[in-house]
Amino acid sequence: MKVSDILLNDGYKIPAVGLGTYQIRGGEGYHQILAAISDGYRSIDSATNYDNEGIVGKAIRDSGIPRSQFFISSKLPGKYHRYDDALSAIKESLARMGLEYFDLFLIHWPLPKRGLYVEAWKALITAQKLGLIKSIGVSNFEPEHLDKIITETGVTPAVNQIEIHPYWINDNRIQENLKRGILTEAWSPLGRGSDALKEPIIQKLAEKYDKNVGQIILRWHLDRGVVPLPKSTNLEHQRANLNIFDFSLTNDEIQAINALNRENGRIDGQDPNEYEEFE
Repeated sequence: MKVSDILLNDGYKIPAVGLGTYQIRGGEGYHQILAAISDGYRSIDSATNYDNEGIVGKAIRDSGIPRSQFFISSKLPGKYHRYDDALSAIKESLARMGLEYFDLFLIHWPLPKRGLYVEAWKALITAQKLGLIKSIGVSNFEPEHLDKIITETGVTPAVNQIEIHPYWINDNRIQENLKRGILTEAWSPLGRGSDALKEPIIQKLAEKYDKNVGQIILRWHLDRGVVPLPKSTNLEHQRANLNIFDFSLTNDEIQAINALNRENGRIDGQDPNEYEEFE
């Protein structure tokens, strides 16, 4: 199935839907990723802290599809924010994946209490100049973190990957990214097993458009200008998650889903200003 592309601020293109791989590991995970590739996924999102870069790379190599057709992302963990550590970690990630370059590489969390994210960002800029990464970006960055790295380096991230789902619509952060010309990606776009899938408004829209509830939520992301990264180990769901390009929600329908937002809607309460990343 053909997935639309979106132009990034650096001139590269990113598929409008990607495969999230959090908690997909080992031999079983390898086969799940291979199946997703065979169903049409070309954008695959990994991270050093997911402990699965090896199987992601193996699935890409074993797929029989040219590397140039993929958009592969990974992320830098907090323990490697110092410049030299970050540069070594990027090279190590590439070696684990068995790839020569990343299409996108992100700083996983800003960890402002440690105050090293500018150093990490400078390392990503260097890695980009060395040809190790095509597009560089961040994850879970607040507007003040974005402004600090942009001001200190003159380089704007291509992407900011943040938590977004119907109980945490994060509209102000999407707008802040947009204002700076940064594309927003959504992690846990379906709410990671939350009750959002049972919400009457979403079920009603699924009936109207002859889609499943997950497809309605993913379309809601697209219609808000967000690239969702749904994770599924279920092959039927993987296929369905790509089948969202033949309809659109109306503005009223988008607003009706937005109204599900909750004040404490974050899945694990991970506030980027406070969160100390696992290592």
